[in-house]
Amino acid sequence: MLKFQFGNFFSILEKIDLHPDRELKLAVTLGDPAGIGPEVILKALADPVEALRVTTIGSRAILQQTYDKLRSSHPAAEAANPESLNIIDVELDGKWGEIVQGVGNAASGAASFAYMERAIACTLGGEFSAIITGPISKTCWQAAGYNYPGQTELLAEKARSQRFGMLFAATSPHSGWTLITLLATTHIALRQVPDALSPELLSEKLELLIECLREDFGLERPKIAISGLNPHSGENGKLGNEEQDWMIPWLETQRDRFPEVLLDGPVPPDTLWVKPGKAWYGLVEPAHDAYLAMYHDQGLIPVKLMAFDRAVNTTIGLPFVRTSPDHGTAFDIVGRGIADASSMKAALQLAGELASRRAAVKIGRSF
Repeated sequence: MLKFQFGNFFSILEKIDLHPDRELKLAVTLGDPAGIGPEVILKALADPVEALRVTTIGSRAILQQTYDKLRSSHPAAEAANPESLNIIDVELDGKWGEIVQGVGNAASGAASFAYMERAIACTLGGEFSAIITGPISKTCWQAAGYNYPGQTELLAEKARSQRFGMLFAATSPHSGWTLITLLATTHIALRQVPDALSPELLSEKLELLIECLREDFGLERPKIAISGLNPHSGENGKLGNEEQDWMIPWLETQRDRFPEVLLDGPVPPDTLWVKPGKAWYGLVEPAHDAYLAMYHDQGLIPVKLMAFDRAVNTTIGLPFVRTSPDHGTAFDIVGRGIADASSMKAALQLAGELASRRAAVKIGRSF
């Protein structure tokens, strides 16, 4: 089972000897400037050595405002001074009005969208190896006229990626084991899930997951558990027909397709997460390397229950690495100096690890 330690990402980047022209650089977007993104970024970049290879894309003025307020209210808090950071200052159209800390609106939505567009353009242009995205508000995006379900879909569109997935990774501080979960469906209503699921969709997501486990996590013969959709996985059709009608036959075809991969399922959703929960605390050895959940809350309730402060969202299937902290804008605590930067730190560290691994593969080095 994978024990993937999120270490100091600067030391991770130093593990491989890259040509100077291939030096790995990471971009982190501010997220919604009215949210906690600026605060958690400053806290995550408190180590000046780690901050060297990171460029923050957003607003220097908002970062400085956040830093000054944090210094006055929490003098002992560890946070980077914006004056020492690499920052791409994105100019905004004033038509949206004023950005108010702690109050998401069309102006903050337009700003966070502009930060994302700049980061994507720079990364596709070869300036960065990975993007770490700060938390945004979908409501604020929509208020500004940007009708994307989330950052994942925007990234996939701009990168012209037809196959992509939303994966979450978290390493346990108790056992060192890494919980990896991929969602089959993402930001859709629960009642739309059964119609959205199909053998074709699950085949695509499973293929993406196997590729990711091999290329990004170094697992050549992974063990994967696939959740059922219905309670008790349908209980032979009494509580739903999807498992009997097509999921079980589909899974048999995938076992033939990937004979070197152990595929368990469809596992009843209420029991799927029992062993991972125990493995998280080191009570048992994990039975699987990764989990494929059928819908958003089925996969994310256990992830956030076990690892809310350290889980990382990563988009697989893109031509570059993308990670993000697994939390939102938290407008209600902005300016209080209490935002936890653990997930942002983990997102930076995972981005460094994955970018290093991919770079090593490209230049033919082991990692």
